[in-house]
Amino acid sequence: MKQISVIGCGRWGTFLGWYAANYCVDSVVLYDIPTSPNFVELQDTRRNSYLELSDNMVLTPDLNKILQNDYIIISIGCQHLRELAKQLNGYDLNGKNFLLAMKGLEEPSAKILVDVFNEEVKQNVHVACLGGPGHVQDYMKKVPSCAVIDSYDEESKDRWIKLLQSDLIRFYYGNDVVGNQIGAALKNVVGIAAGILDGLEWYGLKGALMARAPVEVGRLIKHFGGNPFTAYGLAHLGDYEATLFSKHSHNRMYGEMFAKGERFGKLAEGVATLKAVKIIADKENIDMPICQALYKVIYEDADIKATIREMFERGLKKEFDYVCA
Repeated sequence: MKQISVIGCGRWGTFLGWYAANYCVDSVVLYDIPTSPNFVELQDTRRNSYLELSDNMVLTPDLNKILQNDYIIISIGCQHLRELAKQLNGYDLNGKNFLLAMKGLEEPSAKILVDVFNEEVKQNVHVACLGGPGHVQDYMKKVPSCAVIDSYDEESKDRWIKLLQSDLIRFYYGNDVVGNQIGAALKNVVGIAAGILDGLEWYGLKGALMARAPVEVGRLIKHFGGNPFTAYGLAHLGDYEATLFSKHSHNRMYGEMFAKGERFGKLAEGVATLKAVKIIADKENIDMPICQALYKVIYEDADIKATIREMFERGLKKEFDYVCA
């Protein structure tokens, strides 16, 4: 019998568990801390705002039970990953397969999540990461989409893709862990910028944002040894519709409400990622005008319209600053 585990009962983690249980494996075990509101809601009602747990899904607050399975998906707030990895390292993990299903960079280190996990888990484990578009609400309507799974370990991504492939989600093999992780993280940052434009009703600028943001993200990817053109793949540009336009996007909605002077009460991973990007861009002298302008607005209370207009006053330059080999 095929069984996998999921750590994290938020919107995305619960969906991935439901998806696996209904399309891929025989049963799924879901874990979260017992006081988590998401876990309490699922335990009391076996449903959340998006879906109802199927009969082959089991809830547990017992981390040891989760780790009895060989395949484990992690879907938690990315700023909590290092703490979780330290906790997991106290168990026997040898030979187990982990899939990191959240998108962000650690703040303030700006490290990709695969590296954060590997730094803390000193055992022989196999780690892959998931990127690409898709909202729970669309998947529950059986709207298909594509995603990418990547890993430093070729066999690891092959195992995960073969395990999770279905007619609802088509998975591609990634070949740039750095690029896919950075791209997936920064699409959330770009989503905040898109939401701000929506809040201002400056919709015409979203096209320019979509064109220029991957160039900027490509610079960061290239600096850390990845392929800048990965920014045009599923993990980044491919996720723009779901992040820059969808009403379901937390990051886009955060930006829209910020521009309107309102507070968004749900998790928007791009906010912490933005701080990490600003730190590393300044330290390494990486030209990232969109992220740096967004940082001024979000963290330094700069005037939004004035900050956008300042970007138009920068020196003129070529559209592309690298050439495909």
